Amino acid sequence: MILPGASTAVLLVNLGTPDTPTPRDVRRYLRQFLSDKRVVNMHAIIWRGVLEGFVLPFRSRRSAEKYRSIWLEEGSPLAVYTAAQAKGVAERLAERLDKPIRVEPTMRYGNPAVRTLLESLRGEGVRRVLVVPLYPQYSVPTVASIMDEVARYALRSVHQFEYSLVHSYPTLPGYIEALALRAEEAWERHGRPDFAAGDKMLLSFHGVPVSLDRAGDPYRGQCLETAAALRKRLQLTEDQCLVTFQSKFGPMPWLTPATIDTVARLGSLGVKRIDVACPGFVADCLETLEEIDLLNKGTFLAAQPDGLFVRHQCLNDHPAWLEALTDLVQSRL
Repeated sequence: MILPGASTAVLLVNLGTPDTPTPRDVRRYLRQFLSDKRVVNMHAIIWRGVLEGFVLPFRSRRSAEKYRSIWLEEGSPLAVYTAAQAKGVAERLAERLDKPIRVEPTMRYGNPAVRTLLESLRGEGVRRVLVVPLYPQYSVPTVASIMDEVARYALRSVHQFEYSLVHSYPTLPGYIEALALRAEEAWERHGRPDFAAGDKMLLSFHGVPVSLDRAGDPYRGQCLETAAALRKRLQLTEDQCLVTFQSKFGPMPWLTPATIDTVARLGSLGVKRIDVACPGFVADCLETLEEIDLLNKGTFLAAQPDGLFVRHQCLNDHPAWLEALTDLVQSRL
């Protein structure tokens, strides 16, 4: 959101998305994403051969088909909702503060790119930058990669910005409350799960390699903190509300239990209803709209044809989330 005379800018940074759901744009996006050593930590020469020779030729077309299945008229859901979040925070800051603050949506991979936006902001007179990763839980492939990108821009800059970066916010009260409200809204539409009869709720977080967890990445622990806070707010037990991990990539061991294995197992055990929320994703995207709402839903219903699979919407532009995000930004400004 452009505000004349603003010397401070807030960058809301999400993972990224292709510009269009075409194999060409998906290939360009995946090349940038999968070339990041924070995402795939392999020897560069070996991995480049695998990436260019095997991964991109096959994955780009398949991924493009998946993106087409969830694409909105306005564009990529991730881009649409991230822009809406920036607009909502900017409007709230304008009501609360007596000085102009720029709030810009940006992507670690794809457009609008972090470094391009920083260069533009410098030319427009901005001198202070608050970087807010749209990942409540810290992990090396997400938040650390954003820090890397900001540092790369800083390394080639003579006149530096004054930078501040939000590390993580896994139990931010407003964030937990917004997640709870999303759950309660789903239960208003579909009825509350009968947990006494065995219905289950899954909190599906994006997975990371086990090696990262063993090396000290705090991600898994922060996911469990989020889950504990949300269970407390919804008055659910660990047996009623399970933590799972999704989106495994590559042959190495990843965090378990896997979401798709869990929905298949629960369906085969006779569970009649599963609710799935994705607290680590603050905006609906390919991983929630296609992987959860199509692939995982199909897997559960194949095992339990008479079952009910309810995916909870991500926070997107929910007013409670916009208020919480604005509170977080304002506290850091």
